[in-house]
Amino acid sequence: MLTLFRKEIFSFLNSLIGYLAIIVFLLVNGLFLWVFPLGFNIVDYGYATLDNLFLLSPFVFLFLVPAITMRSFADEKRSGTIEMLLTKPLTDMQIITAKFLAGVALVFFSLLPTLVYAFSVYQLGLPKGNMDFGGMWGSYIGLLFLSSAFVAIGLFVSSITENQIVAFILALMLSGFAYTGFDFVSELSLFGKADLFIMSLGIQAHYTSMSRGVIDTRDVLYFLSLIGIFILLTKIVLESRKWEKQERVIKKTAGK
Repeated sequence: MLTLFRKEIFSFLNSLIGYLAIIVFLLVNGLFLWVFPLGFNIVDYGYATLDNLFLLSPFVFLFLVPAITMRSFADEKRSGTIEMLLTKPLTDMQIITAKFLAGVALVFFSLLPTLVYAFSVYQLGLPKGNMDFGGMWGSYIGLLFLSSAFVAIGLFVSSITENQIVAFILALMLSGFAYTGFDFVSELSLFGKADLFIMSLGIQAHYTSMSRGVIDTRDVLYFLSLIGIFILLTKIVLESRKWEKQERVIKKTAGK
């Protein structure tokens, strides 16, 4: 599994996708936080806080994570290398885990340079260092969990199609609904007192909770459960491909 993990990392870094994802993430956040005179600008905001970074980043990841994961299985299926991969001495779960961890690692690498923003805000504080470190680290942890959930969703979508563009669009839509969709649904008057429960099914409620600086076990369990569900769904899709192949072999043998 470690070999496949390294292969996935190197395949990201040997192509434009990995570097492009990191550059776009940093460029978009940098422009909105420090250059554009919009509501996200830290200097115009007047407070020593990275709240705007953690407000903006999930929406940037909505586009970048599907771009990272869209080729994970879709490209393997299109090129025919998926059959060779599935015959290696690795279980389906090991293959999925290696690809999942590679995607999470790339997201982690894209987050590391944003610590420069944290240092800058630390220096700009009055007095120096006057910032909410608990909320900042809680938000970073929340971003890692959020992006990991997006990676798991992207892997599942990539496993059900051979077209990378279709995988990107479906992962974007599904991740977007998981992040904000339940909030919109909870605002409908159809569900009455169940609105808080429906809101708790979405990612945003748990990400916001972590951003307060308190890591609640309920939020951690939510993210781990969401990741586990989509990894399990991906495993089922890969196993169904094996079953279909076995059925074809049996039919071909029976025909002879």
